[in-house]
Amino acid sequence: MKLRGRILWLTEDTEQLRAQLAGKDLAGDAKDPPALEFAVNTDAMINGAACTLGYTGDILGPYFLENFKEVVAKDSVKNGGFQVVVGGDAYGSGSSREVAVVAHQGAGIELVVARSFQRIFQENMVYSGLPFTTDLTVVDRLKAGDEVDIAALAQELPEFFRNVVSDGGLLKYGSKLLAGEVGPTYRLDAPVRPLNCVEKIIAARAWTGADKPFGLEAVKPGEQVLCEVGFRGFHEYTGGMVMALYEQEWGTTPVKNPELAAAFEDHFVLIDEDTVPLRVKSQRLDSARQLRDEMIAACEKNSIRVHGPGQKYQAGVCHRIVVEDYALPGTIIVLTDSHTPTAGVLNTFAFGVGSTAMAFALRTGLIPVTVPKTIRIWVMGDARGVVTPKDLILHLIGDPYFREEHWRDAPTDTCVIQIGGPGLDQWNVDELSVLTNMTVEGGLMTGIIEPCRPVREFLQQKRGLGDEAIDDMFVSPDPDAKYVRTLRINLANIPLTVATPGDSRNRQALAEVVGTPIHNVVIASCTGGSLADLRAAAAVLRGQTIAPGVRVTVTPSSAEVSADAEREGLLTLFRELGAVVTPPGCGSCIGNGPGIPLEGETTASTTNRNFDRRMGAPGPVYLVSPAVAAASAVTGKLTDPRSLTAEAQT
Repeated sequence: MKLRGRILWLTEDTEQLRAQLAGKDLAGDAKDPPALEFAVNTDAMINGAACTLGYTGDILGPYFLENFKEVVAKDSVKNGGFQVVVGGDAYGSGSSREVAVVAHQGAGIELVVARSFQRIFQENMVYSGLPFTTDLTVVDRLKAGDEVDIAALAQELPEFFRNVVSDGGLLKYGSKLLAGEVGPTYRLDAPVRPLNCVEKIIAARAWTGADKPFGLEAVKPGEQVLCEVGFRGFHEYTGGMVMALYEQEWGTTPVKNPELAAAFEDHFVLIDEDTVPLRVKSQRLDSARQLRDEMIAACEKNSIRVHGPGQKYQAGVCHRIVVEDYALPGTIIVLTDSHTPTAGVLNTFAFGVGSTAMAFALRTGLIPVTVPKTIRIWVMGDARGVVTPKDLILHLIGDPYFREEHWRDAPTDTCVIQIGGPGLDQWNVDELSVLTNMTVEGGLMTGIIEPCRPVREFLQQKRGLGDEAIDDMFVSPDPDAKYVRTLRINLANIPLTVATPGDSRNRQALAEVVGTPIHNVVIASCTGGSLADLRAAAAVLRGQTIAPGVRVTVTPSSAEVSADAEREGLLTLFRELGAVVTPPGCGSCIGNGPGIPLEGETTASTTNRNFDRRMGAPGPVYLVSPAVAAASAVTGKLTDPRSLTAEAQT
């Protein structure tokens, strides 16, 4: 590859961005680059509205980076003649949407250079053929007129990734695998070693070759293995692309084990609710319905069950339903959504993947896994009925150790957190799922909860399993298993915590931002719309009124949650206080439902992601717990819920 076009430096400085888009090239180099933006996320690369339009480069290219830092306009990157894009650390944070890679390609980008990449985005580049590197000196070579060997960049990757690139992508590799032309690229006779929870699951599910039993004695971090996947799922944003890729490679060949797959109509179901701004409906509704119809038609053709309004299977956010209905300890679960780690609450190895990886999994029943490093979090102490898992996970991922990825040694490293300890027993599965759900916001592959009483009780009560069956499924770490680091957390030392606008890792103690005016409160999503979340919000709101000028939206995360909350009178309470209560779905978390910020509003949300414009409009978004959200609705400013109790007692 020679530099025929231009280099786009994604800088923190908006004026430098404007200058580049106006035709001026920056003079940076590897030794002295401009200050590069941290965590350029997939919502910035291709926004939620553009994602409804389709999934091909010609459709998405014009929208690449639209509204990035409120500077980039539609078509400006594509028409700017840019060939290379350069970003900072954690490039590709956020959603698993593979269309973010497609948008690069559609805008004419042939090489991505960044200090580090987030796992799903990096995998999507490998599997769909977009070259990348973390070596900024490549930019210097291109500017000097050198020809850079793209194949040589791929040779720096681990063996499995190299093979995928050389075979023309993951689906071509899958066809060779199915034809018996390739076998495992990893050691099948590894010596026994102590394993942690995730390593045990990977080893037990590792593919050893065609028609051979699954399972290895051991795996170790950095190895790339193919694993037997259990449950697989996708939703309307991704389903059409998944099945189109599948058909391009394998035609009408049946999906492997369709009974272990499901599609979810959850991301678009609330766009046409009354309180959604008309501009959003006009921008997204028709194209979203087309994607939905495409997904449902493909599922009917391939005998894949569909969850959604009017469907045979219950409606709701895919991640909540997977916990309620599908996840089991010791299995591997993948969905085309970055918040798949939610299911890790059930002692499951659950992680998000892109559309190409899902098509591969549907045909082969396998999923590629880079064995992650593991950090153990040991939770102790008394939460005092005040500190919530939302506070804990925001506190953790905002720590420099996670924010700056101190665990990383190599560009393709992955990392998970394994969470155990007696402190977990004071929460239920609804609450604990927030811990695993938000691991991806900290640049991690996933989280997994060690066997504990709340998980056992959930499996007994919700799944009807007996102790013997649960014990057979539970995966515990070996006593001498190895960890990158072990963090011992005393809940007594964890403050009520928020994420300030722009990134979930922007940690700040609530006490430092108390009093910030709030106009819009959202209690919703796979992170904040469970029955436990609705109960926590209701406990604060009983006997109170919502402050004048504050809008409140409540969205249960599944039909089951909605029915339970209705029976308990929670939804009636919210309605009587003037809140908008919606059917279950994803909603405003991704700018597709009630609760989208209006002009000039600041939002307090129980959701998991607060990227700029993520919720469908500009405006600052603070991530908070349900109790803090409810207290803020009462006062019209960020509020510690304990202060309301203190006022009531005086």
